[in-house]
Amino acid sequence: MTQEAPTATYFRHLTEGRFMLQHSPSTDEWVYYPRMIAPKTGATDMEWAAPSGLGTVYATTVKRMRPPAADVNIAIVELDEGPRMMTHVQGIAPEAVRIGMRVRACIVDGPDDAKILVFEPETVA
Repeated sequence: MTQEAPTATYFRHLTEGRFMLQHSPSTDEWVYYPRMIAPKTGATDMEWAAPSGLGTVYATTVKRMRPPAADVNIAIVELDEGPRMMTHVQGIAPEAVRIGMRVRACIVDGPDDAKILVFEPETVA
């Protein structure tokens, strides 16, 4: 039996409505982007586990779109578990996203009927 590629497993979990990341029990390293070997420790005992879904905006910018398309926020979110993810912060104006803002993961419909992971503010002001 052929093992499913880590990226395919990640997106399958999203399709099933679950945010899952790879985690090495022996080193306690959380891994994103999915891979066969943990990048910091070289651990190979990675398992799929649910992270808290909480994080902090590490970097942010606004992609200006030609009207009538709306501007889009592009952010790097550092998860409480350690990995950083490039994503979008939704639910507020793109210009309102700030470095240090606490955010929570949510799964939404993306392009081509795929599920994608985005973030929203942990608390709405």
